[in-house]
Amino acid sequence: MAKRIRRSTTSPASPAPAAGGKGGGAKPPRRGGRVAAQQVTDFTIQLSTLSEAGIPVVKALVILEGQTKAGPFKTVLQDLVEDVSAGTPLSEAMSKHERCFDELYTAMVRAGEVGGVLDAILNRLASFREKASEIRAQVRGAMIYPSVIFVVAMGVMSAVIVFVIPSFKEIFKSFRVDLPRVTQVLLDISDFVMGYWYLCFGLPLLLFVGHTVLMSRPGAYRFRVHGLYLKLPIIAPVVRTSLVAGFTRTFGTLIQAGVPHIDALEIVRDSTGNDCLRAAVEEVRRTVREGEGLARPMGETGLFDDLVVNMVDVGEETGELDAMLVKVADAYEKQVDRRIDAMFKLLEPLMLVLIAAMVGFIVIALFMPLLEIMTQLGQM
Repeated sequence: MAKRIRRSTTSPASPAPAAGGKGGGAKPPRRGGRVAAQQVTDFTIQLSTLSEAGIPVVKALVILEGQTKAGPFKTVLQDLVEDVSAGTPLSEAMSKHERCFDELYTAMVRAGEVGGVLDAILNRLASFREKASEIRAQVRGAMIYPSVIFVVAMGVMSAVIVFVIPSFKEIFKSFRVDLPRVTQVLLDISDFVMGYWYLCFGLPLLLFVGHTVLMSRPGAYRFRVHGLYLKLPIIAPVVRTSLVAGFTRTFGTLIQAGVPHIDALEIVRDSTGNDCLRAAVEEVRRTVREGEGLARPMGETGLFDDLVVNMVDVGEETGELDAMLVKVADAYEKQVDRRIDAMFKLLEPLMLVLIAAMVGFIVIALFMPLLEIMTQLGQM
């Protein structure tokens, strides 16, 4: 089963005939531009509603294609209409458009087609995508806020160092005052920035580009960075909780859709964005293939706390693993909200303290020589 899912989702453009002999003459998908994730979510909600109303899939696709504005996603829907009308299963038609419908999406649709519950599966898929989108937006918002504040603060400090401090340096030279150590450090920083401005601006840009390139491909660097996310004092609780929520929501939704555990773990592994979680899921999947349960290997990964492991253990014993996973996902998604709020409340004063420390350093460094200058003027 796992190999069949892998083949139909990772090689959508293959000219080989589809399973069951259908769709073998379907033409390759047309390449378009980028499709927003929200467009796919809205499409899923609308398709679910039409399916629940008893409208056939082909007619529902025609309706949705007709009301979609011209653009990349309309092209995708046109391909879906052509392929499904020619007899290709919806899941196989969707698998040709990996940029819109990932492996998780097509696997759930395939399970709905096999079980004859496509409308229910689409409803679960729509709910899943909405919740996953909310969590991603919350986590990104939590990461962006302190970054923006820090960048703005550094920009202001850079402007002070470049345009303000050189003027004070000339004043200090004209009065020939003995500069305190802190003032001399500040003036040295200003001289370095003025003399090597290309390094001060180019090096961070080069590091950012290098980081982005290395993070775009699997490797030791990306694995270490993802591991660092799970250890940082303020960020780690939010990242860890969101990863557990995403894993349990995805895994539980797939099991509810009737996807076997091994196949579901493979899909979860390939759909997660954190390499540490991907490695942990692969280890769990390997252990489960050997005939063991889920609870023990999940606990040994170190990514899942006792609550998750115990809930999975109970779910396996009672035969309600999917329900237990969904309950865990609901609980952890609420924790994500609370921890993001707590992180904001902690980051705000920390950022203020950092900015105040930088401003205080500059003020003290400039004020101390000014006191000596004022003393000299008073003695004249």
